[in-house]
Amino acid sequence: MTNSIIPDVCDRPLPAKRGPKRSIPDGACDCHFHVFDSPSKQVVERSYTAPDAKVAEYMHLRDVLGLTRGVLVQPSVYGLDNQTTLKSAAEIPNVKSVVVINQTTPVSEIQRMTDAGAVGCRVNLLFPSDAVISDLRALAQQIADFGWHLQILADVSNLADLTDLVTSLPVPVMFDHLGHFPISASINHAFVDAFIRLLGDGKIWTKISAPYRTTVSVVTDYSDVGEFVTKVTALNPDNLVWGTDWPHPKFNGPMPDDTDMLDQFMDWVPNAQLRHKILVENPERFYQFSPLERVHNDGSY
Repeated sequence: MTNSIIPDVCDRPLPAKRGPKRSIPDGACDCHFHVFDSPSKQVVERSYTAPDAKVAEYMHLRDVLGLTRGVLVQPSVYGLDNQTTLKSAAEIPNVKSVVVINQTTPVSEIQRMTDAGAVGCRVNLLFPSDAVISDLRALAQQIADFGWHLQILADVSNLADLTDLVTSLPVPVMFDHLGHFPISASINHAFVDAFIRLLGDGKIWTKISAPYRTTVSVVTDYSDVGEFVTKVTALNPDNLVWGTDWPHPKFNGPMPDDTDMLDQFMDWVPNAQLRHKILVENPERFYQFSPLERVHNDGSY
């Protein structure tokens, strides 16, 4: 790649200016965000160029939104270089990380990352990088003994063998961004139907995140995505989590407001118990967070 074809730098996120309309429960978790900073270098084989998005900026967002836990996800532009993700995770309280490895990653390195709070491996089937995975089953076997999960970024409307793949893996599987398919394919599409069945049966997990990546709307209300969220929440709320996808790299459309998107999620899931499950209980269980210490009114634990 020459300088003339290096992808343009993505727009920066909007600054967080207000908290959400409804109160956020203690232990609420942002299950999908990125940090773009040194020491990692963006790989040549990338589809976008990320702007700086540092820990301090993210912590401001987290404080404004009222979140207390997070899952830092290795972005495609860093390929197999997890230095920035692991360094940033060490600076953020109550955070787990999802890294990128391949079949050549030594066991000692997987153990080192586990000790640093890594709980999963991301497989990106959408955007190019230097991380090429030829055998998902072998990779899953590689991480199984460490208690990790596979996080898959893919358009599930293109995955013909999804059911056979998922049922053959020895680890839990999390799909980014509600399966990352055009929301118009949520009706009578065989591959999406398979995704919905697997979710309903508790065979997979998915994140309510990044509605701007799947909507057909030209505005930021994402009501079509909201209808799908209502459907899957009624189907199986136990295998859903929520995330910001901050700082929202690589998409076409107006930059979303993070507080607006959190408000939209709470409108889509109006039941407070279900919101608590998706924001607190499910992430705690899936990402292996320590249970919250809940203080009684008299100050005892």
